[in-house]
Amino acid sequence: MAATARSDTTVVVVGGGFAGVACAKHLGRHGVNVTLVDRHDYSQFQPLLYQVATAQVDTTEIARPLRAMFSRHKPVTVKLADISAVDPVAHSATSADGVTFTGDYLVLAAGGRANFFHTPGADTHAFPLYALDDALRLRSRLLAVLEAAFRNPKLIDQGALNFVVVGAGATGVETAGALADQLERVIPRRVSAMGISKAQIFLVDPSPVVLGPFSDRAHEYAKEVLERRHVQLELGAKVSEVKADRVVLSDGREILTRAVVWAGGIQASPLAASSGIPPGPGGRIPVDPDLTVAGFPGVYALGDIASTPGPDGRPMPQLGSVALQAGLAAAKNILADIDGRARSEFRYKDKGIMAMIGRNAAVAEVGPKRRELHGRLAFVSWLGVHAWLLSGFRARIRALGSWGWDYVANTRASAIIDRPDAAAIDWDE
Repeated sequence: MAATARSDTTVVVVGGGFAGVACAKHLGRHGVNVTLVDRHDYSQFQPLLYQVATAQVDTTEIARPLRAMFSRHKPVTVKLADISAVDPVAHSATSADGVTFTGDYLVLAAGGRANFFHTPGADTHAFPLYALDDALRLRSRLLAVLEAAFRNPKLIDQGALNFVVVGAGATGVETAGALADQLERVIPRRVSAMGISKAQIFLVDPSPVVLGPFSDRAHEYAKEVLERRHVQLELGAKVSEVKADRVVLSDGREILTRAVVWAGGIQASPLAASSGIPPGPGGRIPVDPDLTVAGFPGVYALGDIASTPGPDGRPMPQLGSVALQAGLAAAKNILADIDGRARSEFRYKDKGIMAMIGRNAAVAEVGPKRRELHGRLAFVSWLGVHAWLLSGFRARIRALGSWGWDYVANTRASAIIDRPDAAAIDWDE
């Protein structure tokens, strides 16, 4: 009876990120018909976007075609569409060109976008790191300013070698560390006649510490590593405006730059605001402990688009691990619904947190007791964990190969300028 009911059930999953893929895979394994809709034909491994931006890995190592991911899950159909509206009552999602997908269940896992916190100019002149295209555009901009400084050293006085990273969380710290490695080890081999010693990296955050969610020991270690690698920490300061040629800080100081990386937070996808569901913190969709949306039977919200309550009632952090586990939990609850069983509350299993700071430097807090690792051991652990989390054996091998080659050879094959829109700079502006 259950098997028959499952094969007759249809589920529409909007979003091919961690949550959407995990949910669709589990449902497909159990014979449920799933339509997975995403505007891209690939799923990206977001934690490594900063490495694409700094040319440590290539796009094929962190992005995998969605259809390839479901080749063994026959009940799952992938549709390429840009969803512009959802109807939580009808369990439907409609694309920008008017195609509607309807199911017995609707799973909203459309992710999020950069949160610029209404900072003037940030959405125009800063480079977020939330999507694959963001990383590729940032890579072209970073290389373009370096090439400009090499071509015309006078541009250094206009900030050509100043790099500003906004946000000292994991993404910001990892990006700043990767940039420091690039400037110290990789760029001098690419162009030897540049005054690379004049390059400056600024890490800006209103918090008094870097890597806020980590321990005090990790704060101090990360601070020491970054400063040793000549990253200038601007802690306790906010970015009040981003202009075409500079960043203005809250205390009035200005930093001339043409490369601003925005790692200052995320907010829900615009789809949340148009869903007709009353929004929660950060514009996210509030969900009950079983991940359903109150007042809309058969509707689930997962990942960055959702405000998922933790054990203390506060929203859980927008982490890939939370999204991944929520996707699996939602699928199990949908199966329980189909089978006539009670749904279960989502219980997140916190396996720890990690952050790379650069070559031979990382921090990790692992296990239920948060055992701390710093330095080379944490660096190796970070590599192993992230390689394992990549989707597919080929991607893991490629990533390990890229990391190994980068470590010993100090060259990066993907260091190419392939986004002319991002590379174009009007130095007279």
